[in-house]
Parts: sequence; C-alpha cells; structure tokens
Amino acid sequence: QVQFVESGGGLVQSGGSLRLSCAASGSGFGNYVVGWYRQAPGKQRELVAGITHGGTPNYADSAKGRFTISRDNAKNTVYLQMNNLKPEDTAVYFCSIYRGPAGVGDGWGQGTQVTVSS
Repeated sequence: QVQFVESGGGLVQSGGSLRLSCAASGSGFGNYVVGWYRQAPGKQRELVAGITHGGTPNYADSAKGRFTISRDNAKNTVYLQMNNLKPEDTAVYFCSIYRGPAGVGDGWGQGTQVTVSS
C-alpha cells in the first residue's frame, strides 16, 4: 500500500507561485496514476492534475496553463508547480493514487494548505 505526505504549501499573494511536493512510501509507486486534489472550505474535493506512471499529465480546466505536474519515480515523489496563483486556488491540497475526478474514498493524508491573498 502506498501512502503520501504532502508539503510545500503556504501563503502567497495573487500572481505568486508555489511548488508542492508529495513523497510516497510503500511499494509500487511507479505503477500508479497519481493525482493532486484540493478541497476548499465548504466545497467538494476536486482533481487538479493527474500524471500517469509514464509521466503523461492531465489537468483540470482551472489548472491548465498555470500548473505543472511532474513525477520522479526514482525518488517516489510527485510535484505540482503552481504559477499565477489566484485567490480561488486557496484550498488544502492532497495527493493520492488516482481516485477519479471527485477524489472518492477515505484515508487521505494531512494535505498542505495553500492560501492565496488578493
């Protein structure tokens, strides 16, 4: 079973950048599609970006052109580079084995808080 620990969040001004990291432990990380999800207060969890084991990315419309997902299978790590951040990006960000666009199921990590001020 693979478990994830997210880091790299913080407080930034609108237009700023952050790089989130997701360190995985357990076997088989390189075999999985991994997704970055986020959940804002009062909203449902949503997929922001996903990446296949081979490195092919996929993005939600809200992330296209601003976010870049990447992975280093040798380091068991997935990254999310976020540029031109907007206040509506404020949320707790989680990574996980892909769980669909709505991120169903329990057993999420702590996540990392991203707050974008206007």
